[in-house]
Amino acid sequence: MATKRRQQAAETEAALKEAARRVFAERGYLNTKITDITAAAGRATGSFYRHFAGKEELLEALLRDLLAAADDEVVERAGHEADFSKIEAIRWHVEAGWRFYKAHLPEMVAVKQAAMLDPELGRRLQRIMAADDADLIGHLDALPEPKPDPLLQISAFNALLDGFAYTWLVVNPADGRTISDDEAIDLLTNLLHHGLAGKP
Repeated sequence: MATKRRQQAAETEAALKEAARRVFAERGYLNTKITDITAAAGRATGSFYRHFAGKEELLEALLRDLLAAADDEVVERAGHEADFSKIEAIRWHVEAGWRFYKAHLPEMVAVKQAAMLDPELGRRLQRIMAADDADLIGHLDALPEPKPDPLLQISAFNALLDGFAYTWLVVNPADGRTISDDEAIDLLTNLLHHGLAGKP
C-alpha cells in the first residue's frame, strides 16, 4: 500500500510539472495561476500543496530537473572538448546551450519573468544554475594571460547566450524576424572565441 501511495504521489508530481510547462508556454509564468496548473494536470488544487509550497517552488523543481537532464545529455553527446582556447570547444558549448534554451523555452522564459518579479526568487534560481558554472571553470585554463576572475568570464558567456537566445527565440519571432540555429550558434561562437581566446 505504501509503495502504491508513493507511486501515485510521484505520478501526481510529474503531472503537475508537465502541466506547468504547458501552461507556462501558453500563458507565461506571470499569468499562470496554481489552479490553471492543477486543471491542466487533471488534479485537485489541494494536491498541488502536498508537493509544492507555491508556484515558485515548482519552478525551482522544474529548473533542477532540466539541469540534471542536461548533465546526462552532456555525458552522452560525443565531441565534448574542454579547452576554451579552441573554437570547436566553444562551439560545442554554445550549441548545447542554444539547443537547451530552445528545447526548454517555457521554463527559461519563466525563470526570467520570475526573477524580474521576485529578486529573491531570482537569486535562488541563479544559485541553482550556478552549480553548472563551476564545471566550466577548468575550460578556461588554456586561455591567454592576463586572466580575469573565471566566474566573471563564465557569467559573461552565459549572459550573452541567454540574452541572445531570449531575443531571437522569444522577442523577435513575435515580429516575424528569425535566425537559423546554425547562424545563431556560429555568431555566438565567433564572438565568444574572439573575446575569450583573442589577445587582450
